[in-house]
Amino acid sequence: MTEPVLSVRNLQVEFATRREKLRAINGVSFDIAKGEVLGVVGESGAGKSVTGLAVIGLIDPPGRVSGGEIHLSGLRIDHLPSEEMRKVRGKRIGMIFQDPLTSLNPLYRIGDQIVETIRTHANVSAAAARERAVALLQEAGIQGAEARLDSYPHEFSGGMRQRVVLALALCAEPDLLIADEPTTALDVSIQAQIIQLLKRLCRERGTAVMLITHDMGVIAETADRVAVMYAGRIAEIGPVRDVVQHPHHPYTKGLMGAIPTLGPTLGPTLSPQAERLVQIPGAMPRLDAIPKGCAFHPRCAMAFDRCRAERPEAMPAGQSQAACWLVGQGTALNGPPNAASARAPL
Repeated sequence: MTEPVLSVRNLQVEFATRREKLRAINGVSFDIAKGEVLGVVGESGAGKSVTGLAVIGLIDPPGRVSGGEIHLSGLRIDHLPSEEMRKVRGKRIGMIFQDPLTSLNPLYRIGDQIVETIRTHANVSAAAARERAVALLQEAGIQGAEARLDSYPHEFSGGMRQRVVLALALCAEPDLLIADEPTTALDVSIQAQIIQLLKRLCRERGTAVMLITHDMGVIAETADRVAVMYAGRIAEIGPVRDVVQHPHHPYTKGLMGAIPTLGPTLGPTLSPQAERLVQIPGAMPRLDAIPKGCAFHPRCAMAFDRCRAERPEAMPAGQSQAACWLVGQGTALNGPPNAASARAPL
């Protein structure tokens, strides 16, 4: 087997407060291979974005990586000095944020920002960098790329700005691209275009992608594998088809049951249950109130005594792994009748 582009082992992230240290990420492990898209999904507060920021080394104090290891193509990067990490960030790891204006300086032209990034990471002339910038914008689907180099960020629509940010993230030919909710602020038609563009560019270049989102539909359309996060841990991880069609963790089952189908919602053949979306009761626990045992047990209809007392580790479940004592007992979870094949065929 080839070495993964990104290997995360037992990652822990803590935030210090006056009273105590709160653990936001607790023992997260996963790999991403070359050209693979790993989707990371879960509710707000699950730890998705913090995991991505830990990988790229952007956890701000009072937060810190307090345990575990992060390897990028064999190089351990979680303990690199800030200057060394700056060389890795941008060149070997690209980042796309939810709001493209976070990544673009409103005072500088688009072309100046892309050219500066290219020249920071490659020893090329200004003319060669500009030529490369035009090619990148064309790849990202920007019409009239050469003329648009002299435009400012506010002169682009939201979808066009996200295309520019994608070009900016890929301009140094990174090994890994972390996309944090890259389509959330866009309308559905533009979302689909950005997803297809992301898939095409990364697979043509062999870039590994960590796609962070709360949308299982985006995961089903884009990812090869999916990691479902809950309260700072991975509840389930495996191939998208297996996780979507045969969820092994009750939390994953709940997420899948909350996806609306494109089929008919009315008619005598459908039961009332099939017409309703599944709702997961309760809310994600606060960092200072994570329950003992399985963190999901207060919201789980299938919880039993062991769930309340012992924290489960990831166990083999079909082609996936799930951190659930039901898996250890061999208890099968039947997916909900509307556990969507999401928005595109798998």
